[in-house]
Amino acid sequence: MSQQLQEVRDELEELTVAERVARRLAERVRTEAESAVTSPAGHVAGRAVSAVPQRERDMDETVLPADYQRIMDVVRRADGPVMVKQVCGELGVSLEPARSEALRSKLNRLAERGWLRKLADGKFTTTL
Repeated sequence: MSQQLQEVRDELEELTVAERVARRLAERVRTEAESAVTSPAGHVAGRAVSAVPQRERDMDETVLPADYQRIMDVVRRADGPVMVKQVCGELGVSLEPARSEALRSKLNRLAERGWLRKLADGKFTTTL
């Protein structure tokens, strides 16, 4: 009987530890979910990155990070569709490949998320 009682106590202790671990994990998931909703930035490979939300009806550009707002302003003020090098020029970004490709990536991200429209010739325009 003593052996069975000890086994039950051991199992109860294991269940208590498992319950504590489950609570901690649930709290971590809840905290991460809250920070994802309230923070426009995240981390990838230890670097801070800006999050560009999917555009929804009646969503204002002010939800975008500042650098994306500047890009939107350049595209909006243009007389027509713009090329990446035009946006680089307006923003004072170097045309060296590393810099222009980084800007192209931001333009593509804005297009993928519904803020801009990418035309077949690679130019960008506002969706409005």
